[in-house]
Amino acid sequence: MDWRRQVYRTRDRALAWLLPPRCLLCAAAGENGRDLCTGCRDDFQINDICCARCALPLDQPALLCGRCLKREPSYDAAWVPFVYGHPLNLLETRFKFGGDLAAGHVLADCLIDRALIDRPALPDLLIPVPLHTKRLRLRGYNQALELARPISQALGIGIAIDRLHRQRDTTAQTGLDAAARRRNLARAFSVSDGEPLPAHVAIFDDVMTTGSTLGECARVLRSAGVARVDVWALARAPARS
Repeated sequence: MDWRRQVYRTRDRALAWLLPPRCLLCAAAGENGRDLCTGCRDDFQINDICCARCALPLDQPALLCGRCLKREPSYDAAWVPFVYGHPLNLLETRFKFGGDLAAGHVLADCLIDRALIDRPALPDLLIPVPLHTKRLRLRGYNQALELARPISQALGIGIAIDRLHRQRDTTAQTGLDAAARRRNLARAFSVSDGEPLPAHVAIFDDVMTTGSTLGECARVLRSAGVARVDVWALARAPARS
């Protein structure tokens, strides 16, 4: 992956020469050709103390969190490099709900940086969590797909946008507890017919909150014959107090 890091650095330098970057958060000079300054970037909280199974941020190192000890997730492992909090959440909100694709580019670059550092086990295929057609028309783009494309290119992983479908327009997950989220997602996803899926697949989403959406996707993919299903996301929400 080292040569890919060099490609991205060369691209960033060229863009910086043509259009000097400015931080989207504080308007200071950007770093490495990105619209994000060093100070704001350093304020992103790295999710390095977390559950080994679901990536839930923890106060101290532990193999598994209480949730995973009580209820084993339907996926095998999770790679979620950032904790969802200030100031990353400001960029995520602008990207997801404000139509700010520049914020999405910054977040994707930060995700790629962490992938080159963390070196997670690479799947054979990356599958972004799909939006229902109705919501896709309203938003204009799938935020998970927009983040997944750059990282799939940087890491040399195939990406599939037509194998997993959201067949039911579920209500918003915000404000629902974990049990309500699972009920809301029941029978929401399906796998399309076609060639057999590879043995190792990773599902990708922008933010992992309780893990219900990713868990349901993993369950459906396992039912379709996938041997190993990992979940990847940009940021993991801390447990609710």
